[in-house]
Amino acid sequence: MRLRHLFIAASACACLSLAQQARLSAEPQQGGSGGAQTPPDHMEHRFDNPEQSAKGFDDPARDAWQMPERVIDALGLQPGQAVADIGAGTGYFTVRLAKSKAAPQVYAVDVEESMVKYVRERAAKEGLRNVVAVQASAERSNLPASVDVVLIVDTYHHIGNRVAYFSELRKLMKPSARLAIVDFKKGAPGGPPDEFRFSAQQITAELVKAGFTLQTQHDFLPRQLFLIFRSNTQ
Repeated sequence: MRLRHLFIAASACACLSLAQQARLSAEPQQGGSGGAQTPPDHMEHRFDNPEQSAKGFDDPARDAWQMPERVIDALGLQPGQAVADIGAGTGYFTVRLAKSKAAPQVYAVDVEESMVKYVRERAAKEGLRNVVAVQASAERSNLPASVDVVLIVDTYHHIGNRVAYFSELRKLMKPSARLAIVDFKKGAPGGPPDEFRFSAQQITAELVKAGFTLQTQHDFLPRQLFLIFRSNTQ
């Protein structure tokens, strides 16, 4: 099953009814004899209208449950560091990271060309010279330089072939860099259907295979898991 859209925060799904979410989810693949179905391991959805998506992604009401400032504080960023916001979408976290006290170099990464253009223009309008918009592919982030922190918000469930993907991503992270995963808990309001949600144990098992070690698990987000992994020495 070809992944049309690997990244983009699933916060837009939070604005949809469960019935709408189900229509957005990928159709299961046919496999094996007798037409047996194999459930997909990630959710497919394309976001190619940034202006429309921004209504959900950047809705001020999102702040109450996304708690962006507290998430950024938990990352403990330092001046001079570089951060990759993978699944940047319309720049909800990108802009906040760039404006944070540490003022890190921020790479806003997305597979959707229109989103990359939108973030580039948004950063220019807001005078954020520490933001670089990056066009990714489904298999690779295409980061132009190594980073200290990778932040992936509401996007883990969009990624296919995750062990392979994160193994490649790890090569673009500095030694002992950190990977922060924020994604919807099972049963929490909004977000994707439960079949595309993962437990902390499932995420950890996959990322251990990709060369990461769980460092911290935060529990303050009401709707989402928040896990921080350390890249093993390469």
